[in-house]
Amino acid sequence: MEESVRPSYTVSQPPPHIDLQAIPRPVNRDEAVDDAGQAATPSPKALPAAWEARYRAWVIGSDVCITLLVIVISAFVIDRHAPHDMHAFGTMLAVFVALPASRAWSPRVLGEGAEEYRTLGRGFLTAAVLVALGGLLFGALEVQAWVFVVVPIIALVAFPQRYLLRQVLHRKRAKGLCLLPVMAAGSPETVADLIARTRSEVHVGWRVEAACTFTGHGADRDSGEIDGVPVVGRLEELSRHVRRGGYRVVAITADQYWTPKRLQRLAWDMEGTGSEMVVAPVLMEVAGPRLNVTGVLGMPLLRVTAPTFTGGRRVVKEIVDRCGSAFLLTLLSPLLLVIALAIKLNDRGPVIYRQRRVGRDGATFTMLKFRTMVTNADEIRKTLEADNEGAGPLFKMKRDPRITRVGGLLRRYSLDELPQLFNVVSGRMSLVGPRPPLPEETAQYAPDARRRLLVKPGLTGLWQVSGRSDLTWAESIRLDLRYVEDWSLALDLVILWKTFRAVMGGQGAY
Repeated sequence: MEESVRPSYTVSQPPPHIDLQAIPRPVNRDEAVDDAGQAATPSPKALPAAWEARYRAWVIGSDVCITLLVIVISAFVIDRHAPHDMHAFGTMLAVFVALPASRAWSPRVLGEGAEEYRTLGRGFLTAAVLVALGGLLFGALEVQAWVFVVVPIIALVAFPQRYLLRQVLHRKRAKGLCLLPVMAAGSPETVADLIARTRSEVHVGWRVEAACTFTGHGADRDSGEIDGVPVVGRLEELSRHVRRGGYRVVAITADQYWTPKRLQRLAWDMEGTGSEMVVAPVLMEVAGPRLNVTGVLGMPLLRVTAPTFTGGRRVVKEIVDRCGSAFLLTLLSPLLLVIALAIKLNDRGPVIYRQRRVGRDGATFTMLKFRTMVTNADEIRKTLEADNEGAGPLFKMKRDPRITRVGGLLRRYSLDELPQLFNVVSGRMSLVGPRPPLPEETAQYAPDARRRLLVKPGLTGLWQVSGRSDLTWAESIRLDLRYVEDWSLALDLVILWKTFRAVMGGQGAY
């Protein structure tokens, strides 16, 4: 489901975009013509593909079927002795009004990270409010069960269903299907970065098929392509190539050529082509709900709200952290006892490993983990410094000789980190947050990296669901900063779900 400290295109997924096609201006069809004087009609490739309509139909159809099924069952269970069809009909009407009104069925959010789940949750919350208001208006006080039971049940079924549909879409994209053709326009360096990101994050659904640069060449004048993608022309010719090529997305990356006037002219020239123009903000990298485009003084302005480190949402996060970790400790207590016994029987050493870590605002605390190494691991480390494979100040070895047999199994599935739930209960850590650093790591932090200390460290985070120890130091810092800058409750839920998948797969764990 990204950051304010690096130049554009240093994030782990395609950057947020500004829809400049909404700039009010009467369409002058005389301007939208190609070199032969023909009208700029969209190329078939620029029109919505059949798979997009089918996928949206599947999403809407699944939501409708789930809603009807739950309501029918609920009507029988709740009102079988005194049927009230108005409750069932009112709940169904509220859901079918709230979901499209909340943009939960909008093609722009389907498959778009945490935003899809955020709009879906907003839709069901709106539906619950509508059902409650309807009950008050019509004096149906027995509507509480529909508000607090039926609508939440629909949501609990709809969220996994959306996730399954998205996984089907991602598998198709991994095979090169269901991708949007993209024209990239900017400097060769930023275009190359975008190409690399679309190839590594194929689930986003972008495929760069052509590029335009200021010179009409790649990194040098002898190069007619960028990372295998053909450079078809200069930036000043972009609109003509878009009309001819029919690209669904025109991605504008950083280049000194782009000025507000040129971007505005490009948006006008692209009217009627069926292509979506997206622009990477060049001032800072911030994504998610912190970005808003508003019109002020007749100009479209990108508003960037400050990151929230306090307030109601943070209180909710604190409650969820402590209650959730207490519940998990109770649920997993038999497993914790089995692990402790296995460690003790392995070498008779201590079960818990205690280590000083740095938390919020630089305060240190004692982090708890199951011991996975031999008892004198810290002394042995001094002899292994030359074999360090970790990124930056981290010390990591894929085949660390200090790890015990039991420890290797615990590390593979991150079971050694379960005692950190006690740190979460005590308020020192959070379920989701940046990786808890060592004091010697923070001593080497650059000013931007120190922003990770503005929030509590987490038991899991973007670093864990994005490769864990396989990440470079820069990537690890970038992901942590993205979380700090763009945190939301929806992002936490997505990370928690992805953590389960990452842990089960054991990716990047050593």
